[in-house]
Amino acid sequence: MARLADYFVVVGYDLDKRGGSEGQGHILQRFPEKDWEDNPFPQGIELFCQPNGWQLVPERERPSFFVSVLTDINSERHYCACFTFWEGLDNPQLPKAEASEVDEDEVPGLVQPAQVFAPKSLVLVSRLDHTEVFRNCLGLIYAVHVDSLSVPLETVIGNLLTCVIPVAGGSQRTITLGAGDRQVIQTPINDSLPVSGSSVAHLFRQLGIVNVLYLFCAALTEHKILFLSSSYQRLTDACRALLAIMFPLKYSFTYVPILPGKLLEVLSTPTPFIIGVNSFFRSETQELLDVIIADLDGGTVTIPECVHISLLPDPLLQQTQTALSMVLDPELEMADHAFPPSSTQPSTLKIQDKEIRAVFLWLFGQLFNGYRWCLHIIRIHPEPVIRFHKAAFLGQRALTEDDFLMKVLDGMAFAGFISERGPPYRPTDLFDDLIANQVERIRQEECSPHKVMNHIKELAEQLFKNENPYPAVAMHKVQRPAESPGHNDPKNLAMFPLLDDVTVQLFIDHAAAKLQTAPPVVKAELKGMVPSGPPLGDIVDRHGHVLANSARRLEVVRNCITYIFDNKMLEAKKLMPAVLRALKGRAARVCLTQELNQHVLQNRAVLDDQQFDYIVRMMNCTLQDCSHMDEHGIAAILLPLVTAFCRKLGAGITQFAYSCVQEHMVWTNMQFWEAMFYSDVQNHIRALYLEADGGEQSIASRGQQESGPAAGGQELLGALELASEQSRLWPTLSKEQQSERVQKEESTVFSQAIHYANRMSYLLLPLDTSKNRLLNRSGIGDVESVSNSYVTNSIAGSMAESYDTESGFEDAESSDVANSVVRFINRFVDKVCNESGVTNEHLKALHTMIPDIVQMHIETLDAVHRESKRLPPIQKPKLLRPILLAGEELVMDGMRVHLISDGREEATGALGGPPLLPAEGAIFLTTYRLIFKGTPNDPLVGEQVVTRSFPIASLTKEKRISVSLSMDQFIQEGLQLRSCTFQLLKIAFDEEVASDLAEVFRKHMHKLRYPQHVQGTFAFTVGQSGKTLVEHKTKDKNQSIKTLSKNLVKSAKRTIGRQYVTRKKYSPPTWENRSSLQSELDEDELSVSEELDQSSLTLSSTIRSSDRQTMSNVVERACCRDYQRLGLGTLSNSLTRSKNEPFRISTVNRMYTVCRSYPGLLIVPQSIPDSTIQRISRCYRQNRFPVVCWRNSRTKAVLLRSAGLHAKGVVGFFKSPNATSAGPSQVDSTSLEQEKYMQAIISSMPSYCEPSGRNTLGGFTSTHMSTSDSSDKLRQPKIGALMKQVMGGKEDVPGTFSRGALGQRARVISLSQPRVSGKARNPPGGKWGSIRGSGRLSAYNPEVGNRLSSKESPQPNGGPSEALFLRQQRAYLYIIGDKTQLKGGKQDSFQQWEVVPIEVCDVRQVKNSFKKLIKACVPSSATSEPSMTFHRCLEESEWMCLLHRVLQVSVLVVELLDTGSSVMVSLEDGWDVTTQVVSLVQLLSDPYYRTFDGFRLLVEKEWLSFGHRFSHRGAQTLASQSSGFTPVFLQFLDCVHQIHLQFPMEFEFSQYYLKFLAYHYVSNRFRTFLLDSDYERIELGVLYEEKGERKNPQVCKSVWDYIDRLNKKTPIFFNYMFSPEDEEVLRPYSFISNLKVWDFYTEETLSEGPSYDWELVQRGRQERLAEEVPDKPDTTTPKSQRRIVWPCYDSRSRVVPDAITKLLQDLQSLEAELGLPPEKWKDTWDKIKANQRAEAKLENRPSFNSSLLMSSNLSHQRRSQGVYLPESGVGSSINLAMDRETSTTSTPVAGRPSTSTLYSQFQSTESENRSFEGILFKKGALLKPWKPRWFVLDKTKHQLRYYETRQDKECKGVIELAEVESVIPGTPTMGAPKNIEEKAFFDLKTTKRVYNFCAQDSPNAQLWLDSIQSCLSDA
Repeated sequence: MARLADYFVVVGYDLDKRGGSEGQGHILQRFPEKDWEDNPFPQGIELFCQPNGWQLVPERERPSFFVSVLTDINSERHYCACFTFWEGLDNPQLPKAEASEVDEDEVPGLVQPAQVFAPKSLVLVSRLDHTEVFRNCLGLIYAVHVDSLSVPLETVIGNLLTCVIPVAGGSQRTITLGAGDRQVIQTPINDSLPVSGSSVAHLFRQLGIVNVLYLFCAALTEHKILFLSSSYQRLTDACRALLAIMFPLKYSFTYVPILPGKLLEVLSTPTPFIIGVNSFFRSETQELLDVIIADLDGGTVTIPECVHISLLPDPLLQQTQTALSMVLDPELEMADHAFPPSSTQPSTLKIQDKEIRAVFLWLFGQLFNGYRWCLHIIRIHPEPVIRFHKAAFLGQRALTEDDFLMKVLDGMAFAGFISERGPPYRPTDLFDDLIANQVERIRQEECSPHKVMNHIKELAEQLFKNENPYPAVAMHKVQRPAESPGHNDPKNLAMFPLLDDVTVQLFIDHAAAKLQTAPPVVKAELKGMVPSGPPLGDIVDRHGHVLANSARRLEVVRNCITYIFDNKMLEAKKLMPAVLRALKGRAARVCLTQELNQHVLQNRAVLDDQQFDYIVRMMNCTLQDCSHMDEHGIAAILLPLVTAFCRKLGAGITQFAYSCVQEHMVWTNMQFWEAMFYSDVQNHIRALYLEADGGEQSIASRGQQESGPAAGGQELLGALELASEQSRLWPTLSKEQQSERVQKEESTVFSQAIHYANRMSYLLLPLDTSKNRLLNRSGIGDVESVSNSYVTNSIAGSMAESYDTESGFEDAESSDVANSVVRFINRFVDKVCNESGVTNEHLKALHTMIPDIVQMHIETLDAVHRESKRLPPIQKPKLLRPILLAGEELVMDGMRVHLISDGREEATGALGGPPLLPAEGAIFLTTYRLIFKGTPNDPLVGEQVVTRSFPIASLTKEKRISVSLSMDQFIQEGLQLRSCTFQLLKIAFDEEVASDLAEVFRKHMHKLRYPQHVQGTFAFTVGQSGKTLVEHKTKDKNQSIKTLSKNLVKSAKRTIGRQYVTRKKYSPPTWENRSSLQSELDEDELSVSEELDQSSLTLSSTIRSSDRQTMSNVVERACCRDYQRLGLGTLSNSLTRSKNEPFRISTVNRMYTVCRSYPGLLIVPQSIPDSTIQRISRCYRQNRFPVVCWRNSRTKAVLLRSAGLHAKGVVGFFKSPNATSAGPSQVDSTSLEQEKYMQAIISSMPSYCEPSGRNTLGGFTSTHMSTSDSSDKLRQPKIGALMKQVMGGKEDVPGTFSRGALGQRARVISLSQPRVSGKARNPPGGKWGSIRGSGRLSAYNPEVGNRLSSKESPQPNGGPSEALFLRQQRAYLYIIGDKTQLKGGKQDSFQQWEVVPIEVCDVRQVKNSFKKLIKACVPSSATSEPSMTFHRCLEESEWMCLLHRVLQVSVLVVELLDTGSSVMVSLEDGWDVTTQVVSLVQLLSDPYYRTFDGFRLLVEKEWLSFGHRFSHRGAQTLASQSSGFTPVFLQFLDCVHQIHLQFPMEFEFSQYYLKFLAYHYVSNRFRTFLLDSDYERIELGVLYEEKGERKNPQVCKSVWDYIDRLNKKTPIFFNYMFSPEDEEVLRPYSFISNLKVWDFYTEETLSEGPSYDWELVQRGRQERLAEEVPDKPDTTTPKSQRRIVWPCYDSRSRVVPDAITKLLQDLQSLEAELGLPPEKWKDTWDKIKANQRAEAKLENRPSFNSSLLMSSNLSHQRRSQGVYLPESGVGSSINLAMDRETSTTSTPVAGRPSTSTLYSQFQSTESENRSFEGILFKKGALLKPWKPRWFVLDKTKHQLRYYETRQDKECKGVIELAEVESVIPGTPTMGAPKNIEEKAFFDLKTTKRVYNFCAQDSPNAQLWLDSIQSCLSDA
């Protein structure tokens, strides 16, 4: 029974505290005045009576009623029913002003004092929620007052306060307050079910289904919810409704249905809440960021961006929505029916309300079914303690990933649910019944909505019955106030009277006394055992979610385990991969644990090493796929097994399986350990009671009767049933029995806690306790936050702290393993012991034991660790050592890794061939490369060696990945390393590699990849054994070079520093004065002694003899040699220089002061003085002004290169009048000078000098004339078409180059129609595309292309357009410029030069395109998406388009030059695209550049000297790391490769040569491609060092030297098809359809790695051959000649037979047989070619056939089609003379004999005075054989020199004749050449040793003796 009303309160407006804008309320009277003991008076009621604030109003308002809810400190809810009416204030003291002040909204003056009304509230406080009863009672009191009924108010209130009614039970109680009224109060049958009236239905009407579902999910997942409405009662109802649909969960956070405006700051609380606020305060709720706002009046729910609401899992969400719409809108289903039923009205609101609640009840039945099977009961007495096993519940529902359910189970509401409904012996309600008996029905019906509907109707009926058990009785009779006409008249209404408190109190006391004397009401509580319902397991299986594993797979698992225990290891090994695959499924994992369980005897199973390894492997695999929650309980079943399986390591030392399965996150999860502990405790407690008194049978039978079918199947009683039985018996036990049971239970828990402390230390302490892998990785420190305990952690925490200090165990830093483990176990023990009521003494004892347990375990582990290290590792393949280059050193020794296959399919065996990857081996980091070497995992190819490597300098991207290997268990950390040599290493570190080691590896790799300075690269550090960078000191011989470099650099630094300062007004001083001036200025910075000596500044005849040699070094640079060859200028003395040469070599940049990125010597027009050049240079970016780099020997047209103009320069350049700049005079003068410069270039052309000037290309001999004319005529239309393509012309002119239009990608974009003058007969085709096809409008003049393509077009100067103007109007100079730069420039009216605007690809485009190209060629993972195929990715990379563009422009320039116009390429900064175009043009136009020497010269001149920024573009140092890798040079090589494919006979070098350069330009093995300009190379002293003497002969610093040296030994770089035509100009097709993907990007040879480090490949092959030679020759079987070639493993090109290689090899073996000295392959080749040519002349055969060796019958078509001769790359398996020439000390001389004559004047070769020469056999030093050598007797130098062969330029050794003592005939010694007569031997005795010689015959020997004698006597 409970009081209907606890307090009655009258609250009124407080007239005394009316200051400020808001009034206040105060309590006028309250009854009873003393607080009830069981229920104190709630505070702050006056705030809740007027939530909007207390205010006076000018007009009387209607009385209002609402119910507020207050929650007290014990979380009891108090319902405050407020009835408010307004009373007139007849207050003469109230001045007007104050009235207006009180209510500021009113206009002062309107308010009369007597007309102000103040609110007054009657409040009833109760713990029961009977809204209607309260409304009636308070209405009655008001009616009694208003209508002045005869009943005293005190009586009514006294009766109200003494009314007592039952809380529940379904009875009806009639009450009367003594004013002639009567009310029936209906109590619910079961008070655990909420009472909702029709509030739920109203809520759905106001907000709609989806919105309410959002609110429902938000409330369950603990979000903040705010209701807005202008009605208070609606707020209360909405909040009540939300709580009602949450049943059976109870809301436990802040719940305030009506929040007063004064308390709005509550909304910013951090905890979840459900709060209602009047819409009046809407604006104040706008800035709440994390609150979901439901507007009841507007029907909207607003969810902020930052809030994510987890919704119900599908399909539940869908089913719930369907059910709700069937309840709320039953017509929806029939809406489309042709004959709709007459009416399907929804049920009445009250019924509908229950139906909606039934839907939610049904929903919870589905969500929580089977929850009782996941309860652990850990104490029964004195109170049951119950825990919920969340992980198992989620696992069985297969909902571990579900966000919503996770949050609900972790929430406070569910915690309350478990503590309330967990106990097995208690009263049950509707929900318990649903879970126990209706789950089956729900599951069967869930798919048919109508059956669901019927079920919901049944549930709704029960809910309705609970609230309205009897038919409604119309017995209410309540007085309402009479609506009299003068109701609003204040005169009629008296003030509410002060009540007599004594009278009321008397009523209360009287009733209290009556209650005491009455007999107590005894109501038997219907407690019973709560049934559990069907277990969860079956539920999920019937869905078929879990049983994915077929019986076959389980069979495999069982067989494998049987094999292991029967010791059939080979069988087990075969099954292992299948087993590990099967273990991905849950059923197989369960099967594994069951099988293993059968092999454990008495908690022990001792295995041998191999068995142990397999079992551990399977356990790891099983655990690896378990999440850290262990939702399927696999880890739980394995926990006892890992302490059972073990192996003996030595005397008394046993290693258990747990030391090998620690790597899993589940062991560090506190929730897992808690769940495990509780389930064990439950089993023990169950056992405890089952043993007790042998009362098992009686209990069991009773249990079966009670729980019916649920428990019938189980022979033993479940723990919950048992607990229920015990709870039932508890009151019948004596005190002794009770305490005994409590004690037994407590000690059971205690003993389990000790057991678990041991278990946890087993799994948390790593085998090697020096490493703290496990604990560091998971945040064990933050475990409390994830623990699923519902006990507050503060107690546990504080207790733990106190014990820590008591046990003398201080918190050490977390790196100490033992400490962190002890802390973890302590925290666990505190938590579970507090929850399961272990006594404090026991807890203290535990805390003292734990450190000892851990310490003890560490000691055992140390011994195990020691022993386990001695075990041989289980058959891991041994690590293979890589072969290193000379000077290459290991930075990190091999770390065991697995090479994982990437997106390339060949290696995985997908395209046929064996699966070479994944492979196991080691990764090595050297100073030069990253190398993986290992063997494939697949046992079929286990003997093969897999090598993959790339230079460390080519690493472009490194990314951490985590890899799960198919065989292994762990997810391993790995790295994915991408290189710009088109290689990808995807490696996973083996478990033996510590993660910190992997980190060290990464750091070292980064350090090597991005050194601080270029001197840190391999090319510089090679051969220095110390890791520090030591400056290479050269010998004194090169001193002059050094000083030159120093001086150059110094002066450049000085002058460049000042150059820009002195720009303003005065012209800079001449260079001669500059140096002295500078040094004066710099006096303070530099010491005077360092002043420059004049000689290094001039290049005239004043050069001192000592410096001549230094200058010759400058002169000998590639540029100068080439300029000489082209006849562009000589370096003779300035006086003798002929003035009629059009060009001169200028030394203006000799100090690198004009342009730092240009070479020191430049070709400029003869007429331009150096001072002009300095001024012009400023107009160009980076000061790169136009210089001549090539001249066409036939047309004498020149090719110039420069950077683009500065923006201002363009305007000045075209003399635009509107130029604005700092000094106008200067700008004008500069633009004039620039014009002069252009004019000088034009006038250098012979065609310009002709008197008839402009319409011939004269100036040649008549023969030239005729050829050039005819060729010009042929070529005319071509150029125009080309030009239009390059600039984007639309109309195609018939001609070779226009087929295929613009290739695939260069789409034609139509631009604005050009201006056309009226006179034009035929307007030009006005649509122009850009070379980029980018669709930007461009504003250049389209007439250039038209003019060139002989289209008629108006002249810019308005002149008439003639049809044939092409021949007359060809411009002398075309400037290829960047379209964006050339806007706004006027054309030169005399048409002497013309600008061809094109759009170039900028560096960013190249960079991005290259990234995509790499990803296309070397994808990181295989993909089946159609959008990711190789060709699609290749197309998207646009690499081919870029090549097409560069080639297109180059071909255009070639055409222009060939027709006699000069061309100036002036794009971007002049060092990227410009360099590409200029080099390609020269390569296409001049056959010389297609030879070895020429190509080298071209690269040295255009790329190196002219300052392509190799270091910057290759991101070679730390500074350039951010700029990224941009392969401009690679693009150029690719273009050369494309040309090579189209003209295979025009190149002396092979494709392999190009690949070799492509690989080594990024490898940093050579210094050639380091640094950004000659200036930087001089600064470092790198430029001339190749000429100097080498300290380390093995190390080649220049790639050219290396190529020369290699080319002498073996023809890998030589193209056998080389047979050039004289003066052939190549014009390749550039359409995308003609371009091929370069196989450099895609090919790979896994057997030996990249073949570009030739020595490594050779040595590797020799090693392999040595291994392949069998010990005993097997004569029985004939050896097959066939070889198997595997894709991507073997080098295909090397295996393909090749006639020339074969012949050269035969020749070599013949030489060896005949004992002849071997000849160089090149000499043999040249000889044969010469013979062929001679024969051809005799037979008058066409020369081009004969010149091609061995293929004289091929027709000339070969040129276009190409014959297949393999690329002689690694291609030819020649290793000619490689073995014999073991010494590599020789320094190759640049150039082969054939071309070296060209530069004889530059080569400072020693004069060779050969008095006598020939072949002699010489016996080597001690124990060395006789060898034939070429000897030269040199009288002048007085020495006998010997060479390896006659052609060799490198001297192998020298015998100084001054040291010779005698020459005497000798005798043959051991090993001398056979068949040679004795007299041919002679000996030469020197002071140091005796040389034995042997000539071919005796006369020859005599000749030698005489010659040497005569030399000696001459001396």
